[in-house]
Amino acid sequence: MKVVSVNVGLPRIVKFGKETVTTGIFKNPVDKRINLKKLNLEGDRQADLTVHGGPDKAVYSYPFEYYDFWKKEFPGISFNWGMFGENLTTEGLFESKVNVGDIFQIGSSQIVVTQPRMPCYKLGIKFGRMDVIKKFLESEKSGIYFKVIKEGEIGTNDTIKLIKKDDNNVTIKNIVELVTKEDKENTILMEKAIKVQDLPQGWKQYFLEKLSHLKK
Repeated sequence: MKVVSVNVGLPRIVKFGKETVTTGIFKNPVDKRINLKKLNLEGDRQADLTVHGGPDKAVYSYPFEYYDFWKKEFPGISFNWGMFGENLTTEGLFESKVNVGDIFQIGSSQIVVTQPRMPCYKLGIKFGRMDVIKKFLESEKSGIYFKVIKEGEIGTNDTIKLIKKDDNNVTIKNIVELVTKEDKENTILMEKAIKVQDLPQGWKQYFLEKLSHLKK
């Protein structure tokens, strides 16, 4: 596993219908090693901190292997690394293989897997079409959010090394399936997910409420 591209960007104001919106989804590759801090990469910022950013969403990764799929879905769109707003375009790092709570080393930094990405309308703004949001959810190609547990320096072509595997064995794909697929009523998987230390509290509360409803 390795880093194919490191991408950063500052919030910008864009037109959305008759309104203007501030978004940090526009990222561009950088050709130098940069510092990874607790809340984001050097030169990167999120716009709406109520739903983006924060310690549990400090870094977002997306596999380069998915780009061919999306190019076929949207042949009229030009794709560059960072198209999905990801900080790290990666090779070999997939939602079905990564557990929430897994710890990885990249460069001199260490990060821990926290959650999948649930798309908002700003992905539609980036693509210039809102149907991408539904397609993104249905594809189960969510990408992965991380929390930074050791600040450091990272760069393109760095190896992504697994340091520790979480014993609960709840993958990022499992979390997505609990929201979008037939596993929406899988109470056993929900109970497992709640036990994962690094799953953000918002997700745990969501599953607790679902469990309460399903067990009535």
